[in-house]
Amino acid sequence: MSRGGPLRGRRVLITAGPTREHLDPVRFLSNPSSGRMGYALAEEAAARGARVMLVSGPTALEDPAGVEIERVTSAAEMLAACRRRFTACDVLVAVAAVADFRPVRRYGEKQRKESIGLTLELEPTTDIVATLAAEKGDRFVVGFAAETTDLLDSAAAKMERKRLDLIVANDVSDPAVGFASADNRVVILGPDGFRVELGPAPKRSIAGGIWDAIASRL
Repeated sequence: MSRGGPLRGRRVLITAGPTREHLDPVRFLSNPSSGRMGYALAEEAAARGARVMLVSGPTALEDPAGVEIERVTSAAEMLAACRRRFTACDVLVAVAAVADFRPVRRYGEKQRKESIGLTLELEPTTDIVATLAAEKGDRFVVGFAAETTDLLDSAAAKMERKRLDLIVANDVSDPAVGFASADNRVVILGPDGFRVELGPAPKRSIAGGIWDAIASRL
């Protein structure tokens, strides 16, 4: 797609990478997300003429060219950063692998093993994409579903429950296309039976296919 295509001038907000939910300064709950898919989507959107705002959890990736980026650590920080930008965006693509739980208590100093014990009390984090989609108005909201079983049924249920315009489902049980891989294979679902299968292919190629699907629905 050229810079004169459907994304030209659109304001796009993307979340990427994992979050870290700290127990103390040196221990945290997280996941293996590398952020590559979200960064590829940000780069592709910028190449297509969009104004891109990227909210990224901790990654080892360089800032994408032509993209405004804010780096955060926790789910709460990511939600706050997205809230500040959501009203100014036309499209939200929530790619980040946000931790579902965080420790109830965060310690300011490293805890010794014997002081914590063997039971860790957790509480749920806020569902970022569901929270924002509930306030979306005429914004277009896309979510991701990383699953290990019942891929399509789970993704379709999430799409309906979270009021998403599209959901991108991928099976992360396959290491060739799972977390931290260079390639991906996804199925894009829409609420009216819309379905597109992409890959396996490099994540930048998958990003192009995802933006094609989004542009066809805008």
